[in-house]
Amino acid sequence: METGQTVTPIPLWNIVVISAIAAGIQFGWALQLSLLTPYVQTLGVPHVWAAFIWLCGPISGLVVQPIVGYSSDRCTSRIGRRRPFIAVGACFVAIAVFMIGFAKDIGHRSGDSLQNPTKPRAVAIFVTGFWILDVANNMLQGPCRAFLADLSSNDHKRMRIANAWFSFFMAVGNVLGYAAGSFSDLHKLLPFTQTTACDVYCANLKTCFIIDIVFLLSITITAITTVKETPITRKEAGDEEDNEGRSSGRPFFAELVMAFKTLKKPMWILLLVTCLNWMAWFPFLLYDTDWMGVEVYGGKVKGSASQQKLYDQGVRAGALGLMINSIVLAFASLGLEPVSRLIGGVKNMWGVVNLILAACLAGTVWVTKVAEAWRGEHGPQILTPPPTSIKTSALALFGLLGIPLAVTFSIPFALASIYCSEEGGGQGLSLGVLNLSIVIPQMIISVISGPVDAAFGGGNLPAFVLGSILAAISALLAIFALPNPKTQLSLDSTGMAGAH
Repeated sequence: METGQTVTPIPLWNIVVISAIAAGIQFGWALQLSLLTPYVQTLGVPHVWAAFIWLCGPISGLVVQPIVGYSSDRCTSRIGRRRPFIAVGACFVAIAVFMIGFAKDIGHRSGDSLQNPTKPRAVAIFVTGFWILDVANNMLQGPCRAFLADLSSNDHKRMRIANAWFSFFMAVGNVLGYAAGSFSDLHKLLPFTQTTACDVYCANLKTCFIIDIVFLLSITITAITTVKETPITRKEAGDEEDNEGRSSGRPFFAELVMAFKTLKKPMWILLLVTCLNWMAWFPFLLYDTDWMGVEVYGGKVKGSASQQKLYDQGVRAGALGLMINSIVLAFASLGLEPVSRLIGGVKNMWGVVNLILAACLAGTVWVTKVAEAWRGEHGPQILTPPPTSIKTSALALFGLLGIPLAVTFSIPFALASIYCSEEGGGQGLSLGVLNLSIVIPQMIISVISGPVDAAFGGGNLPAFVLGSILAAISALLAIFALPNPKTQLSLDSTGMAGAH
C-alpha cells in the first residue's frame, strides 16, 4: 500500500456476510448430490442424457467463470463491479431451481402422460434448468471470491481469512442441504407441493428447493445491500477510449491468452499443484457413496433384492459420512489461519494436508480389504452389513478428509488472490484462470477413471489409489516448489483497507 494513502476501515463482518453467500450456493449443491439422481430416474432420463447432464458442471466452469471474472474486473456499474454479477447469478439460481423442482408439474401440464415412464417435456425442462443452475452457480462463486479479495485490499492475512470463511460457509451449506434432503416428511411444511404429477419424493425435493430459493435470495440480498462497493471508472477498468471515442480494450479471449502469457512462475506452480490436487480428489468425490455400497457393504446395484438393499444401506452410510465430513470441514476452515502459522505458512499447510489426503485415499484400500476378509470368514453369501468396527473406520476416513477439503476450498484461492495482488492483475480473471485447473482435471478423471478401474479388475479402488499417488505428488510440490508469498505487514487488526 502506498505511503500516505487514506485507509477506510472495513470491519470483518463485511467479509463474513459476503462469505455467507457460499452457504446458499452449497445448500443447492448438496441437494443435487443427495436428491437429484433418484429424481432423474423418475423422469425416465435415458443414460445418454444423464452423461450429457453431468457434463454441465465442468463445461460451465471452463467457460463461464473466466468470462464472468474478466467482465466483473471491468464492470463500471454505479453499484460496483462484483455486486451486479452476484445479484444476477442469485436470480438465475432461483429460476433454475424452480424449473428443476417443478419440472414434473410443468411437463404434465404441457402434455406428459402419467402412465408413460419417460416424460420428455419434464426431462427437457429439467435439463434446461440443470444447465442454467450450473452456469448461475459459476456466475456467483467467481465474483464472490473476487469481492472478498477486493475487500481484503491486498492484505494477505485478510485474503486467507476471507477464503477460510468462504470454506466454512460452504460446509454450513453442505450440512443444511444434506439434513434437508434426509427428512422424508419435509413436504408437509408446504402441502401444495404434492400434486397429481408429483409424488411424495418429488414433493420433498420441491420443498427443499423452495427453501433453497428463499435461503439464497435472503442471504444475497442482505449481503449486497449491507456491504457497499466503490464503483470503478473506465480508465481504472483498463477500457480507455481512442481519439474517436471507441473502446480500445482487448476482447475477452485476447485477455485470457495474454493472462496465460504473462503468468509468473508462482502462479504456474499454483495451477499445477491445484490441478494435481483436484485430480486426486475427484475419484473419491464421484464414487464415495458407491464405494461404501459396493466395497465396504458388499452390495450390488443390479444384484438380487437383498444385494440391492445392502447397497442402499451402504449409500445411506456414505451420506452420513458426507455429513460428518462437512462438520469437520466447518471446524477445520476456522482453524486454518492459526495452524498455518504454527507450521510455517500456507504452502506447508497445503503440503501437509495433501499428505493426509493421500493417506486417507490409501486407507480406503485397507478398509475394503478388511471388509472383504470379514465377508470371506462368514461365507460369500452373507448379506448383512459389516460390523461396527469396519463402518466406524470408513466413516473416520470421511471425517479426516474434511481437513484437507477445508484447505482445498480456501488456500488455492487465497494464494491466487495474493499472487494476483502482487502482480497487479485482475482478481476476477485470475480466479477464473485458477478455475480452469479445477474443471479440466474433472473432465480428465471423468474420462479415465472408468477405464482405469476396468483395467485393474473393476471397483473403485484403482481410481482411489491413483488419487493417493497424485495427492502425494501435489504435497511435495506444494512444500518444495510453491514459493511463499512476499512478506507483508498486517493491517490494523480492527479493520481493513477499503475496496477500490
